[in-house]
Amino acid sequence: MILAEDSPAAVAALLGERLKQARLNADLTQAEVAELAGVSRKAVLNAEKGKVTLEVMVAILGALRLTGQLDNFLPVQHVSPIQLAKLQGRRRQRASGKRSSEQQEPPEW
Repeated sequence: MILAEDSPAAVAALLGERLKQARLNADLTQAEVAELAGVSRKAVLNAEKGKVTLEVMVAILGALRLTGQLDNFLPVQHVSPIQLAKLQGRRRQRASGKRSSEQQEPPEW
């Protein structure tokens, strides 16, 4: 189980373990997954250790027919009604970052 206080390295290692188990459940070798994904066997090995680029991870998930799980991993983010009202219908492209309480101006109602 992934917890909010887990370090990024710990989360990556756990995802690597899950990826390895998915490969084993599919009864595929690292070499077979690598060929299906169009990556090297070493890339699959590294992914199973939690050391992988996002592009390689997606390729491996595709080879394992698990790309549908990506919607569970990171659901589609919709523009909030508040943001939409602030932008008057335009879609936000950049974040302005957090401001300290001293710099914040009171909202204009």
